[in-house]
Amino acid sequence: MQSVVHLVRHGKVHNPDGILYGRLPGYGLGEVGQAMAQRLGEYFADVPLTHLRCSPLQRAQETMAPIAANHPELEVVTDERVIEAANYFEGSNFGRYNEKLLIPKNLWQLRNPLKPSWGEPYTSIVARVRLAIGDAAQAAGDDGQALIVMHELPIWISRLAAEGRSLVHDPRKRECRLASVTSFTLIDGRVVAVDYAEPAADLVPPKASRVLFRPGS
Repeated sequence: MQSVVHLVRHGKVHNPDGILYGRLPGYGLGEVGQAMAQRLGEYFADVPLTHLRCSPLQRAQETMAPIAANHPELEVVTDERVIEAANYFEGSNFGRYNEKLLIPKNLWQLRNPLKPSWGEPYTSIVARVRLAIGDAAQAAGDDGQALIVMHELPIWISRLAAEGRSLVHDPRKRECRLASVTSFTLIDGRVVAVDYAEPAADLVPPKASRVLFRPGS
């Protein structure tokens, strides 16, 4: 059986205080994020999707809404397995220059970037998302296309695993921008191809000239 599963990252969140929101409730899309969601709705309007699945978090649900509106025949399945990664620093603001990471108790959390020590193990994320992708592919059917709206780290770490690359990486170098689409082609449950697109690239704010490392960002 062959199918395609599109992993869609949510749009830009309204977060003026710069909080690492993680799994916290109440963080929805801002104005730009809503525009990104509409762009995704247009991008997938003519794609013959056969299954929709979504993280339970507000920003993902709001990103899914315009896509689902163009496919009213499909029910959106909410799946806890594609939620954002757990993170020790959830709810924190690191400060402009990461000064809050220099607090001893916070430095200790950074002791092992291979696992990583500050959050959910990469291997755990891969395992749960792989199951969700497999279920989505089955639900999509032979030659079907499923779409899952989820989050940056679970998407990127799943791609690294699918491509046989090391899960240890620099978060600043992920290819998974806001409202991007990472598409897995599966044959009999095995990923045989990965494609990447940025339908809302013109809406993504430019990065600062100096991007700091932030665990979980």
